[in-house]
Amino acid sequence: MINPLASNQLYTACNIDQLDFDTTDQLDDLQAIIGQDRALKALHLGVNIQHEGYNLFVLGPTGLGKHTVVREYLESQSRSRETPPDWVYVNNFEKPSEPIAISLTSEHATIFRDDMHQLVEDLCSAIPSAFETDEYHLRLQEIDDELKKTIESAFSTLNEEAEKSNMRLLRTPHGFAFAPVKNNEVIKPKEFDALPEKEQRQIEATINGLEEKLTAILRMQPQWQREARNKIKELNREVVMFASGHLIDELKNKYQYHEVIQAYLEAVQQDVINNLQNFRREEDASEHMHVPLMKMPAFRRYEVNIIVDHTQHDGGVPVVFLDLPNYANLIGAVEHTVHMGALQTDFTLIKPGALHQANGGYLIIDAIKLLMQPYAWEGLKRALFSRQIKIQSLGQIYSVVNTVSLEPEPIPLRIKVVLIGDRMLYYLLHAYDAEFKQLFKIAADFDDRMQRTDENQRVYAQMIAGLLHRHQLRPFERLAVARTIEHGARLAGDAEKLSINVMEIADLLCEADHYAGELNQSVVKREDVQRAIDAQIYRGDRIRTRLQETINRGILMIDTDGAKVGQINGLAVMQLGDVSFAIPSRITATTRLGGGKVVDIERETKLGGAIHSKGVLILSSFLAERYAKDYPLSLSASLVFEQSYGRIEGDSASMAELCGLLSALSGLPIQQGMAMTGSVNQRGEAQAIGGVNEKIEGFFDICRFRGFTKQQGVLIPVGNMQHLMLRDDVIQACENGQFAIYAYSTVDEAMEVLTGETAAQINTRVEARLHELERIRQRLRKTGKEAANNNEKNTD
Repeated sequence: MINPLASNQLYTACNIDQLDFDTTDQLDDLQAIIGQDRALKALHLGVNIQHEGYNLFVLGPTGLGKHTVVREYLESQSRSRETPPDWVYVNNFEKPSEPIAISLTSEHATIFRDDMHQLVEDLCSAIPSAFETDEYHLRLQEIDDELKKTIESAFSTLNEEAEKSNMRLLRTPHGFAFAPVKNNEVIKPKEFDALPEKEQRQIEATINGLEEKLTAILRMQPQWQREARNKIKELNREVVMFASGHLIDELKNKYQYHEVIQAYLEAVQQDVINNLQNFRREEDASEHMHVPLMKMPAFRRYEVNIIVDHTQHDGGVPVVFLDLPNYANLIGAVEHTVHMGALQTDFTLIKPGALHQANGGYLIIDAIKLLMQPYAWEGLKRALFSRQIKIQSLGQIYSVVNTVSLEPEPIPLRIKVVLIGDRMLYYLLHAYDAEFKQLFKIAADFDDRMQRTDENQRVYAQMIAGLLHRHQLRPFERLAVARTIEHGARLAGDAEKLSINVMEIADLLCEADHYAGELNQSVVKREDVQRAIDAQIYRGDRIRTRLQETINRGILMIDTDGAKVGQINGLAVMQLGDVSFAIPSRITATTRLGGGKVVDIERETKLGGAIHSKGVLILSSFLAERYAKDYPLSLSASLVFEQSYGRIEGDSASMAELCGLLSALSGLPIQQGMAMTGSVNQRGEAQAIGGVNEKIEGFFDICRFRGFTKQQGVLIPVGNMQHLMLRDDVIQACENGQFAIYAYSTVDEAMEVLTGETAAQINTRVEARLHELERIRQRLRKTGKEAANNNEKNTD
């Protein structure tokens, strides 16, 4: 029979001698990132390779510090790279609905905006002044005089012709009229009526001819006035050109290297000429006296809307983390204002997205947040595939609304996107989104564990020191660091590994520091760390305590002494939030004559998962292979988890089920002070399972409450020995002989411990029982055949 494990096999303590310091103040902060060589190499490749589609997906469990590591790494890489250009939007004077995008080197965007502000201010001063000069007024008077002279000349010529015909041109309230004249006096109507008819007809004919000429003059007058106005416009144009030309030419010379700005300034100059009334009028000073000049409606058209500005950046390329990755925050948006109940917008209301801010650099996004936002994932993929940022509202894209909006000129996109998420999300996207593979070709897989070597334990101590400095905590003494390292192994679920879940370790350090502060200690001791660990367990321990209470009160039936046939204690782990614990379950087996079927009651009632059902089928195969190679297995058996009302999943109880079944077949009772865990294969070998520490401690707590009998313990697979990091009270009980941990390799070893009999004796009894069942089956078959024959004879 195998012996219990020694106490030094139950817990791998940290070697204090390897920690050559008194407190963590004597340690330097860890500069490198521990345990993430694979992920860092992937990051390095993804950042430096410049081919299309090499964006990154950083995957791993929560709490590893992925965001911090990625951001710090990208920031270190960004400083050595050239700062990307700034981007601005300006008005498109020909097509106001399609604003123009202009790229400028860093700082030049704000300079260009200030230059445009200054230009408008200068124009508002220079243009009115130009129109107030004596020269302008003189030329304006000349045009007016010329118009008057033309009109007067036409009327003078007509009047002379009328006088030659004894007619006079009169101005009446209803316009102009001609009247005959005699002796330099206008003939009155009575006198005209007294004239001979022939003379009257001659006068009327003369008047009609003069009126036609008058009508021609009156028709020409608007044309003469239009020509005068055109001359005034041309004069105004010359004045504006004179007043603004040198101001705009100065800007053209300043930005002569930039063709787009050159064309824009040409359009500005033309627009100033076309809208010179905005500069000439004495702007509603009282109404806008507190409004900046460029915010006035007449001058917003000359505003420069800076979309990307790197003046506040320390140099290098931007590293942007987008916390709320909805469509507008990612791609950008065109906002609207309400004016008299109507929505209005212009190019100054274009707002940048994270892609604009990170363009030329790196954009970090939480993958699950991105996928939870409607259309954001599709918007990101569209931008990466097209390699440009095109601001469009969702209403436009999906034809939900028909309102006219802006269509800003797209901005070229050159960016590295880093998505951060868990492994399952990465594998799902990789499997179900074909475009994902094309865009995110680099996977940086963060590990949650590292090897527990002496060297790594010293590095782990440096990591602890760095976390203490980062969170401004008290220094830890050497024993406290050792206990933290041991707890890191427990978190990893493996005595030969260390958890590098930075969040969990940092939480423990903060809580231990709090307890040390309550005692006014200058350093944190081992007892403070242990107190913090115990407090974390206690906070999430309510359900476990309630379940243990139901066992201790006999509500859930679990035996911890005596021996019973076909009954064994299995162990199951529950995970609730951050706390995992184990509760023993009674497993019973019954056997009878049958056709070789092992009935899994959990599966039959649809409470058993696929893996659990697989375990039952495996133990059935083991029975047939070992005991019934040469004859049928005349057995019918049932297996069940008693008082289990939820779903059973996993195969970690398959060895316990097999042992219960062998006990029922052999008639040998199983010691109820023992519990076991482990899965079985078709050869009867024990396979390692998870949660071994929690399972042992769960049964230990029940036994301690009821009182130790020195016949109690837990059986675990040999493969789980390397995972043991048990509590101090469990180890102490094992040292005192009150409790025992057995590591078994096969079902034979397990049965020897559980029954106290040798494997040969057990197997002999099982075989004998199966042979007996086969004989009974054959006898019943023979009896049935004889009865059938007798019935046939009687019938004859």
